[in-house]
Amino acid sequence: MTDVPTVLIILFILINLGAFLAMLVDKNKSRTNGAERISEGMLFFLATAFGSVGVYVGMFVFRHKTRKWYFIVGIPLLMLQNLTFLYLAYMLMIQGV
Repeated sequence: MTDVPTVLIILFILINLGAFLAMLVDKNKSRTNGAERISEGMLFFLATAFGSVGVYVGMFVFRHKTRKWYFIVGIPLLMLQNLTFLYLAYMLMIQGV
């Protein structure tokens, strides 16, 4: 039987991989005129839904959205929120609450 912390870690990795790929897709679409892009709201949603690390890494790997102040400030804040929540959830699971 798989323990809950392992499942949370796997989900966290998968969500961040998806967010990273979303940044790649949006960067590629940004190079094509008239292409339907992924909205900034969706990228922030992915970051809020525990994909902040993937969005943040994607920003710098693909040099995408790095001039937008709300990405430079907002994504690290969401990363802090995501990691804090995961830490607290992990601590509650260890205590058996």
